[in-house]
Amino acid sequence: QVQLVESGGGLVQAGGSLRLSCAASGSIVSIRSMGWYRQAPGKQRELVAGLSSSGITNYAGSVKGRFTISRDNAKNTVYLQMNALKPEDTAVYYCNSRGVKSDYDRLYEYDAWGQGTQVTVSS
Repeated sequence: QVQLVESGGGLVQAGGSLRLSCAASGSIVSIRSMGWYRQAPGKQRELVAGLSSSGITNYAGSVKGRFTISRDNAKNTVYLQMNALKPEDTAVYYCNSRGVKSDYDRLYEYDAWGQGTQVTVSS
């Protein structure tokens, strides 16, 4: 199995910064992509930022220029640096990882999610 453990959420005033971390562990053979999604109350989950194994990034238009996704390959950890936070960034942030895992010497695709971490931005 693949486990994702997130940390770094919290309460911050508008204009402030937070850094989220997500560590992947388990029977991982290779990671194809890691990313962050968020879900605000009453809204659908949306992609915030993604990072492929080749280093290609993509961001939601609403966070471009404010958020930065990065990765430590040696630690299978992805980070989301969030600057100039706005009240509309308030949501539960979820880490996602896709790739290949091993199970009893066989290889399988996986699509794993973290438990979510709350980010609240006060005005």
